[in-house]
Amino acid sequence: MAPRLLPFPCLRATSGSTVFEKFCEKIHYIAPNIYCCGAGTSADTESSTGLISSQLELHRLATGRESRVSTSLTMLKRMLFRYQGHVSAALVLGGVDLHGPHLYTVYPHGSTDRLPYVTMGSGSLAAMAVFECGYKDEMSLDDAKQLVYKGISAGIYNDLGSGGNVDLCIIKRGSTEYLRGYATENARKYRRPAGYAFAPGTTAVLSSKFTRPLKEIAVVEEVVAAEAGMEGAATPATGEMDTTT
Repeated sequence: MAPRLLPFPCLRATSGSTVFEKFCEKIHYIAPNIYCCGAGTSADTESSTGLISSQLELHRLATGRESRVSTSLTMLKRMLFRYQGHVSAALVLGGVDLHGPHLYTVYPHGSTDRLPYVTMGSGSLAAMAVFECGYKDEMSLDDAKQLVYKGISAGIYNDLGSGGNVDLCIIKRGSTEYLRGYATENARKYRRPAGYAFAPGTTAVLSSKFTRPLKEIAVVEEVVAAEAGMEGAATPATGEMDTTT
């Protein structure tokens, strides 16, 4: 059986109790043979995975070799450990290299786990319950897809921070298949055809306050000392450089 991995995320992005994005892309590209699912702060996961991806690209150009999953793992956890958890990126890192398939969890403070199946994020407990119940070694591709789909669905239905559609990424030796919108959960069952129109004044304004800007605005001029050889006009009397900005 060919080595393969199936990272699965839901697509909901929230801020407190508000759903900001229903189709957030949570599978991040690291290398052609390595992908990463992110939980936590969207900006942190996006910037962290993008930084490591660019560094691995330079490493491949310098060495002429395929990126190893352990290399990306070390780079990620060293970066996160340096910030002591202040970079809120909880990651599921997966890939296939010359040593076979690898699956890791990377916590925001830099610790890592390597397990046959892993979950991260607010719906991880419900998903882990499904994995512990249905996981078996040497599963077929269809059985593995169905199991992971059930795990993500459990997280969606039992956690308010999880929801939206389900993405699927199948990583094999030499190929990667990214299925955007693999399944739809909690679809909206009714939408009013005419939409909703509210007349102006429907919501009462209790109070309003307008603050005028300051009358006096200070304008500051900065004089920068020019180095020798820089362009500038020399004053005939003193020979100084006129660099007022």
